[in-house]
Amino acid sequence: MRGRSRTPRTTTVGPLQIESLDHEGKGIARHDGKVMFIEGALPGESVEASIYRRKPAFEQGFATRIFSESVARTDPQCRFFGLCGGCSLQHMDLRTQVAAKQRVLEDNLRHIGKVRPEQILPPIHGPGWGYRHRARLTVRNVLKKGTVLVGFHEKRSSYVADMTSCEVLPRRLSDLLPRLRELVGSLSIHDRLPQIEVALAEDRDVLVLRVLEALTPADEQRIRAFAEAHGVSLWLQPAGPETAQPFHPAEGGDLHYTLPEFGVSIHFKPTDFTQVNHAINRVLVRRALKLLDPQPDERIADLFCGLGNFTLPIARSGAHVTGIEGSAGLIRRAEDNARRNGLAGNTRFFTMDLFKIDAAQWRAFGPFDKLLIDPPRDGAMELVKLIGADGPRRIVYVSCSPSTLARDAEVLVAVHGYTLRAAGVVNMFPHTAHVESIALFER
Repeated sequence: MRGRSRTPRTTTVGPLQIESLDHEGKGIARHDGKVMFIEGALPGESVEASIYRRKPAFEQGFATRIFSESVARTDPQCRFFGLCGGCSLQHMDLRTQVAAKQRVLEDNLRHIGKVRPEQILPPIHGPGWGYRHRARLTVRNVLKKGTVLVGFHEKRSSYVADMTSCEVLPRRLSDLLPRLRELVGSLSIHDRLPQIEVALAEDRDVLVLRVLEALTPADEQRIRAFAEAHGVSLWLQPAGPETAQPFHPAEGGDLHYTLPEFGVSIHFKPTDFTQVNHAINRVLVRRALKLLDPQPDERIADLFCGLGNFTLPIARSGAHVTGIEGSAGLIRRAEDNARRNGLAGNTRFFTMDLFKIDAAQWRAFGPFDKLLIDPPRDGAMELVKLIGADGPRRIVYVSCSPSTLARDAEVLVAVHGYTLRAAGVVNMFPHTAHVESIALFER
């Protein structure tokens, strides 16, 4: 195996027969009474592995030799795969990746939530390369190497991978990685620039430089020259995300993506949360709206609404939509998006911490006909516990964590009497073990 990151002292075992995959995409085998989790191994394979972590009940390692290959094995496209920790499944073909994620979702629903969907939805998937429109790149001045590194962390390490390209970034951004190393290395604050955030809008590419010290005039000139030479917008972020401002060109502050099927344009700041995969997001919104089936004059809540990614398409149907979100900045931009799209009349937005919402706060909104819930990885437990006998007849739940979806599904089904009508995966992050999904609950 090539490009391995730094690991503790290892021992070699094998052959191991790989039975299945875990939720992180590691192959599972059994050896001397222990469960073995082996990176780079696929079900059905016989492998030799180097073990780097030992516990009484399990061990972890990575495959060093494949005795018999799975038909799902494929050659990684990225030459830094195995070193960079950004991808973990490039050795598995895309079709098998999606099937493995579907199994992870079903296993979580069955074992954690004790529920089974009546219908398995067709998976949402798309191109596997050049899909990533958002990324947070770490910057590190490495004295021993005499260079600046810009990229993702190495596997199992806080080191930054020495990478000069990235296959999941669009090619034009991947090609900029060596140039970014040169740019940062030329600045007086090369030790005080820890991060570059990438945000691609439909009409421009934005790079946000996290700067911990003021730039010199020479630094400013170099950054302007870089922006002009490569056709990108450079922003500076001296403190928290809300402090990010366009630097060059100075008027480069209006970013947006579109949902053409719904006639909606979503404007955002480059440090705002948006989906990394624009193509998959369009299909996800279409699927969510089909399951939700919003009708004119229905009262619908979009919980964890963000910029209005689902709120505005729902409002386009004529429904009255309440968007609730914990970030005041996102709510301000959601309200602005509603105005820009002519949907302010049937939307309203509230800033509220949905992880701490109580029964009185929830009841104050009045009854809703339907809900769309799109929480972060922690799920929406406090929220789903508040849904009572007068709760909505239909809930669409968009999840980025199958375990918390399953946990919340158990409450919805066992406590509140909902039926899990359908569930399926959304391959938002090809070549990673990250599982996004969507589920429909009705009663």
